[in-house]
Amino acid sequence: MFSFSSCKTTDVSYRLPTIVKQYPENNPFVFKTNIKLEGNFTNDEKNSFLSRLNNQLDDSMRVRIVEKLSWQVMKKPPVYNSENADKSIDFMRSLLKSEGYFHDSLRYDTLTIVKENRKGDQLRTIVNFHVSPGKLIRFDSISFNFKNPELQALAIKNKHESFVKKNNAFSQPVISKELDRLVDIYRNNGYMRFTRDEIIGLWDTLDVSLLNPTFDLFEQIQLLEKLRQRRNNPTVDVEVRLRPGLDSSKLTKYYIGAITIYPDFSKDTIGISQKIYDVNGSKIISNHQLFKPGFLPTNVYFKRGDLYNQRNYFKIINRFNALGAWRLVNFEQIPRNDTDTVDLNLRLTPAEKYSFTANLEGSINTANYLAGNLFGLGLNLGLQNRNFGMVSNQSNTNIRFGTELNVSKGQQFVQTRQFVISHNIFFPRTIPKFFPLPEKYRENIKTILSINAARTERRNLFDLTTFNSSWGYEMQWKNKLFSLKIPNVEFSNLQPKDSLKKLFLLNPSLPLIFNDGLVISTIGSYFVSNFKNNFTTSFRMNAEQSGLLTGLIRNKTLDSNLYRFFKLDTEFRASKKIRKNELAFRAVAAVGIEFESTTDPQKRKYLPFFKQYFAGGPNSMRAWGIRKLGPGSTSKPFSSSPDRFGDIQFEMNAEYRFYITSISGVKINSALFTDIGNIWFLRPHPDFPNGDFKFSNFTKDLAVGIGTGLRIDFDFFLIRLDYAFQARNPSSADPLVQHKWFYNWKFDTWKQGQLQLGVGYPF
Repeated sequence: MFSFSSCKTTDVSYRLPTIVKQYPENNPFVFKTNIKLEGNFTNDEKNSFLSRLNNQLDDSMRVRIVEKLSWQVMKKPPVYNSENADKSIDFMRSLLKSEGYFHDSLRYDTLTIVKENRKGDQLRTIVNFHVSPGKLIRFDSISFNFKNPELQALAIKNKHESFVKKNNAFSQPVISKELDRLVDIYRNNGYMRFTRDEIIGLWDTLDVSLLNPTFDLFEQIQLLEKLRQRRNNPTVDVEVRLRPGLDSSKLTKYYIGAITIYPDFSKDTIGISQKIYDVNGSKIISNHQLFKPGFLPTNVYFKRGDLYNQRNYFKIINRFNALGAWRLVNFEQIPRNDTDTVDLNLRLTPAEKYSFTANLEGSINTANYLAGNLFGLGLNLGLQNRNFGMVSNQSNTNIRFGTELNVSKGQQFVQTRQFVISHNIFFPRTIPKFFPLPEKYRENIKTILSINAARTERRNLFDLTTFNSSWGYEMQWKNKLFSLKIPNVEFSNLQPKDSLKKLFLLNPSLPLIFNDGLVISTIGSYFVSNFKNNFTTSFRMNAEQSGLLTGLIRNKTLDSNLYRFFKLDTEFRASKKIRKNELAFRAVAAVGIEFESTTDPQKRKYLPFFKQYFAGGPNSMRAWGIRKLGPGSTSKPFSSSPDRFGDIQFEMNAEYRFYITSISGVKINSALFTDIGNIWFLRPHPDFPNGDFKFSNFTKDLAVGIGTGLRIDFDFFLIRLDYAFQARNPSSADPLVQHKWFYNWKFDTWKQGQLQLGVGYPF
């Protein structure tokens, strides 16, 4: 299954048995087409060229194949006709000319294979196209001849941005991009009605000087040498000029006149009384008073008298679409007759103010000796307000109720309950305005207020009440995202129960981890992603520092509760699409340092447990249950320390995801994966020997899990079932297993694996 699903290239696929159905009996039909490219090309250039040439095949020369598990089916293959092959040659020649190959050589030949069949002979015809592009013509120069001083000056001023570069390969699409670039320049400088129809690009492969007659022997020798170089390295000159007979009104420069905004426009508003406001030179016409008029002109990047700029026109449309309060944005440009003034009408159709969401999620987890096997359920409810405060602020209120149910005999059914309520408000601007931001960032920044409260009850262990509030900023530009929370305030109150108190007696240092307290921190995060040629990468970094802003404030209450620490988390992801399959990779590295300056001696050695790292579960080390790995090479029974935490985390995950089949449009996929990693304490912990991080023991401490899984892809969400085995366990409670590779593996070892249920991919 693995080999068949990963081999999809044309050549390999035809090695599979092919069943031909509904073929023309006793008539030659197109069974296969080959394109043989001649020339000096790199592998990437050749593959790209072949792909484009293949797209030029006439439809009647294309074969359509449905691949099965170990065979393929060809239905209704087209009858072979040499006219269709000739058409394909013409299409290929047009492509070559557009790419700068004017001296090509194209031909084709055929081979018919007779396959006897009781229903009639199959005349399988293989068509081979031989393509020799010849010499590639390259750009030599570009010039502008507009016969209009201002257009000519703008073109020359921005010539350094031209797509036509000397010695680059000639390409008609490049010339087309160059014409589009010039149109954008003119429209961004007032020429609102200027279009591609007003300019043309001409190119010439002939050097006129080579045709000038001369009787001077030395000049003749020079011309012959120049002609030889031209033949070996052909070039082309490009000239851009105005189209003859164009409409002169298209060369008018426009300035902004009246700006009118209709913030709640719809068909239902026709005939309803209106309220008219004048705000900063813009007219606001409102019917239902759904929006406060004052904020609307701040999102319009034009003022009366400004030179028209197409860039600002699109920025306004994108801005109002991004605000989310409107479902339709219609921006009209109305030139005044026989003038250089254009009026702007912005008609905005509101979206539904409120939206409600609900979803249910589940997980399976092997828990500790206190609980057994757990089945988790979570219910999430969300309410969104797209026009909070009548100024297009967005607010989200979310409620979550989760529970872990015991599915083992002899155990209490409900093991854990959690209730969370959160409220976030997104302001599409900076609050307060500290300083003027550059224009390119102003519309991409948000201010975010977050409030969160949660109550977690774990049977026999503890009750945890937490409160979190933060004020922050988020800015996105191109493929990057930066966010800053200042301040971030968290308070946690832990109430130990009998089982946890017994664990405290067995592990005297455990209260240093399971502790409540106060965090007043600054959190910064950065994210960047890239996509090219089916290859996607992303990098994320989060940094948090608690106690810095409050370091100069000293009082008994603050000192007894406040944690002072620094955390840094990094994550790198990469994935490569291989037709229907995908190769994915993730690496995580994180460290947290609790400062000695923390006043309370019970809080200064280790991070609080609600800030520590853990491994295991459906999105981490899948061969271990959640919080069941580490720290380091600790060998300790889970009865004395059921949950494992650490100050350092390192993890690498790799998956090969492959397609199996589709059932009623639902894709069934699988995967082979490995997870490598662990967690550690930064400082030695008396209750977890060999649990602290040491460079000399790094490779020895790494756990390794391998497994496979089944994924049911509904497009809008994915259900994932993974089954993983411990190939190497450095923190096993059994010293015989510790650090051993595939210890005591037998035929029925699969029964000892860890089943993980998740929603969505783990990374």
